[in-house]
Amino acid sequence: MTDHKIKIATTSLAGCFGCHMSFLDMDEKLAILSEYIEFNRSPFTDIKHCEPSDIGLIEGGVCTAENVHVLREFRTHCRILVAVGACAITGGVPAMRNYFDLRDCLEEAYLHGAGITNPQIPNDTELPLLLDKVYPVGDVVKIDYFLPGCPPPADAFLQLLLPLLDGKAPQMTGEKLHYD
Repeated sequence: MTDHKIKIATTSLAGCFGCHMSFLDMDEKLAILSEYIEFNRSPFTDIKHCEPSDIGLIEGGVCTAENVHVLREFRTHCRILVAVGACAITGGVPAMRNYFDLRDCLEEAYLHGAGITNPQIPNDTELPLLLDKVYPVGDVVKIDYFLPGCPPPADAFLQLLLPLLDGKAPQMTGEKLHYD
């Protein structure tokens, strides 16, 4: 391990935060890991912008212009960028909307859906611009490593991070890897 703490940034794009919850499932191993890492931008810190970091963990697919901005900010500031989970790697469940026209999805959700009392499609300029499709993060920026799963098991995060903390390439093998 290095003599200084490794900076890790995390974010969730179009996802469910399940990968972050799995990360927290490391339980007591997280306390040990905290001796070697510190968090930059992350839901764990509530820091809003990614500053220079050693490792960036991205969960979720890319479905808005804001997601593209965040992802590019991570690529610029993270020496190593990791796509975490099925949504980041393939678009996952959010990408199911790719089989339909975006306009049809919005109309179904906001005009024709069950329980709609004031049918209108939101158009506030403060809302992030929706993309035509949900994209895997690798379609937008270069990704250095992929951690599959929905979500990846907690021990898979350790299998990925421990070699990286030593400056080595992770060798992901065995039951820690699963594809859903």
